[in-house]
Amino acid sequence: MKSADIKSIAKNLIKIEAQAVSLMLERVDENFEKAVTLIIGCSGHLILTGIGKSGLISKKISSTMSSTGTPSIYLHPGDAIHGDLGKMKQGDILLFISNSGETAEIIKIIPYINKKKILKIGLVGKTNSTLGRNADICIDTSVNKEACSLNLAPTASTAAALAIGDALALTVSKLKGFNKNDFAENHPGGDLGKKLLLTVEDICHKNEDIPLINKSKSIKEALLIISEKGLGAVGVVDDRNKLVGIITDGDVRRSLENFGDDLFKKTANFIMSKNPKWIKSETLAIEALEKMEKCGITSLFIFSTKEEKELTGIVHIHDILRAGL
Repeated sequence: MKSADIKSIAKNLIKIEAQAVSLMLERVDENFEKAVTLIIGCSGHLILTGIGKSGLISKKISSTMSSTGTPSIYLHPGDAIHGDLGKMKQGDILLFISNSGETAEIIKIIPYINKKKILKIGLVGKTNSTLGRNADICIDTSVNKEACSLNLAPTASTAAALAIGDALALTVSKLKGFNKNDFAENHPGGDLGKKLLLTVEDICHKNEDIPLINKSKSIKEALLIISEKGLGAVGVVDDRNKLVGIITDGDVRRSLENFGDDLFKKTANFIMSKNPKWIKSETLAIEALEKMEKCGITSLFIFSTKEEKELTGIVHIHDILRAGL
């Protein structure tokens, strides 16, 4: 088969799925609004269920709900009928996904769900089906055809259900006021967790490891501290130990080119840059990295967030990169 044929088939399949997802724009209607309102007011858990490919989509939507502020679990309908219905209680909401609307395993548990007085949201491909009629709120996720050449394998229909599910999850999240800090609490691990939780306070150099020198000290002493601390810079303080400037190894090299050996006869305040860049101790490490890149610098001094600002550390770009950001 020619490369052009392969590409043509793939593009056509993606086009069909994209059209199915676009069709869901029309399904954001009064029933969608009712579903959002119901989920926002849920006092328990949002229970997702489905079989086969719909079950996989249910798991993904449940995961998205949980990570964006709506407590949710996936319940396999087969397990539900064999004891796991005990996981559900009044105050929970059931959201089921069924393209046919006739999924036997879900139909079997409906009477028991009703007995528990649990409200039901259905994402179904046939609204006049058994499950469509039994849903308290029914959202139409029907599509014109599957992307599968046999029009059998769930492809476009699962893409449509996922789009509606994500739309529900993120609409609810936005209306709840779910923010970046809330998101971070649910994602402490991995790169995402580091970006959302790791602060400069966690990785900075503190106390004796902060390179500092009095402004009246010699350039030679400043250079020794830069070399000793290994951060490529030294902070310059006044007699009250207040930070008034910074000297980088680059400053020293450039000054040597201009003044030669006479440079070492001068004091630190002669070549320091005034008003060094700084950040608060609670600043996220990723934000510190962005500030360094924007300012074209490699280190930032850190101050406490108390009313009387206190120098508490220094963070170098290498500290942030070593942390995995």
